[in-house]
Amino acid sequence: MAAGTDRVIRVDAAWLAVEPLEMRAGTDTALVRVVSVFGQARAHHAYLCANRRASRMKGLIHDDFGL
Repeated sequence: MAAGTDRVIRVDAAWLAVEPLEMRAGTDTALVRVVSVFGQARAHHAYLCANRRASRMKGLIHDDFGL
C-alpha cells in the first residue's frame, strides 16, 4: 500500500439541494445556503448543489475541522 492511501474523508450523510446554485458562487455563498436551510453545517456531512441545467455539481464536505 502506498503512503497516504489509507486516509479518506468520512461522509456519514449526503444532502442534495432542491434549488439550483450559481456555479460561480464561492464556498462562502454555498455555506450561507447550507446554514440557511439546515441551521448549521454538520461534521461528516456532504452538501451537494447542482446548477440550473443539472449539468454540473458543487460539493461541500465538512470534515469536523471545516469545509
